[in-house]
Amino acid sequence: MTHADMILETKGLTRQFNGFTAVNGIDLRVRRGTIHALIGPNGAGKTTCFNLLTKFLAPTSGQIFFDGREITRAAPAAIARQGVVRSFQISAVFAHLSPVENVSIALQRPLGVSFRFWRSSAMLGRLRGRALELLDDVGMSAYADLRTGELSYGHKRALEIATTLAMDPVLMLLDEPTQGMGHEDVDRVTALIKKVSAGRTILMVEHNMKMVSSIADRITVLQRGEILAEGDYETVSANPQVKEAYMGTEDGSLEH
Repeated sequence: MTHADMILETKGLTRQFNGFTAVNGIDLRVRRGTIHALIGPNGAGKTTCFNLLTKFLAPTSGQIFFDGREITRAAPAAIARQGVVRSFQISAVFAHLSPVENVSIALQRPLGVSFRFWRSSAMLGRLRGRALELLDDVGMSAYADLRTGELSYGHKRALEIATTLAMDPVLMLLDEPTQGMGHEDVDRVTALIKKVSAGRTILMVEHNMKMVSSIADRITVLQRGEILAEGDYETVSANPQVKEAYMGTEDGSLEH
């Protein structure tokens, strides 16, 4: 693999909190056009790592590169403009607005248009057409004009993915996309992520091993802030250290 194949790379990425090292010298390499999962037991450093990559936190040391350019010190808005977009958690979706309005708001963010101007009918008409296309992509067109607060949890997550797509991401960062879901919603959202991954790169933190095993091209396993193992699902699930990290026993299984 050449450096040109890598859309996201970290070198020695480290973050300390009051003397505690949450992420310790991580060299992560995410290949262009793949679905890459970051997994690990609780306290492994997944969330801290994710927050460093999305600029919610600054690293204590180390470097982050996106598409060959260093973004270690770049502001969150600047990397979003380059195409690094983190999925908005449900709390960032406006519950009192409709799904089509939520997606329209996300569409106008890159345009730098004020919310007031967005409310003008000409702008609304232009954005609504594209917003409806994105809702259709995530199987939500039937719910376009309902109140977002009334949607099911699974549908809210689908809307969250539509709002993320509205930002036209090159690299989508998904933070536990199936958290709190029943089997049916997990299956639907898994299929949805697979669909929207076409022509994009996805890096996700995820607990659901069944979901990870079905769609991740590559998996990085973290433990105590360091990379424990890396590879496809077969490789990492057969690794004795990974089994032990998850189950505390040599015969531990990753099947959740």
